[in-house]
Amino acid sequence: MQEKLHLKQHPGINPPSFETTISEILDGGIYLDKTYCYPRGGGQPGDRGIISTGGKSSNFGEVLSGEKILHPVQDTEIFSEGDNILCEIDSVWRNKNTMMHTAQHVFSAIANDMFKAETVGNQISESTTRIDLWFPDRELFDAVEISTQVNDILRSGADVLIHQWSRNEILSHKNMRHTNFMDRIPSSVKILRVVEIEGIDLCPCAGTHVGNISEIPPISIESVRSKGSGKLRVTYS
Repeated sequence: MQEKLHLKQHPGINPPSFETTISEILDGGIYLDKTYCYPRGGGQPGDRGIISTGGKSSNFGEVLSGEKILHPVQDTEIFSEGDNILCEIDSVWRNKNTMMHTAQHVFSAIANDMFKAETVGNQISESTTRIDLWFPDRELFDAVEISTQVNDILRSGADVLIHQWSRNEILSHKNMRHTNFMDRIPSSVKILRVVEIEGIDLCPCAGTHVGNISEIPPISIESVRSKGSGKLRVTYS
């Protein structure tokens, strides 16, 4: 069983280099006994970086989720199963995605509080975040107002906390958000990771997060587009 250490690392910025062992090699990728790498999921890109052993190294691309996390490498032939390796995660890439992902928590929470909008999709790209929102009344949406509110909150200095809670604790908590997806998680998973931005947001999430939201720069809305009845797609940098 692969140890997924990104779930235990918080804050999620500046991920450590780590030593581990190659457990399996496939066409185009390798599995590691343990990894701090965050796999693509929940709209957040996966980590990338460099794997090296015995003077040989290869870049690895965006790591992919599954029962085990796959590390795509450019040249699998330089590695062998059982090799002890050093894995160096691209901290600039991770830190940018971590800040953007945490900012999305804040944006979604404020959209819910202000307009009763539900986040039904999100995606982080190189320089922007895209959020799809469903509104009971989308005519209420005000881009200037929500930008001001979000940026005021980012300056508030709220801490980001990580909890391990049972399904019952999650589903019974009156302030819990975004639980609609939980029926897709196997019932064998009894304890889930919950992210709390103090006084702002509380929801199950396996992404990476800053330790305090004051680390996140202000947002600026780039576009607002219709995505059908009751839906808007908001893109911000």
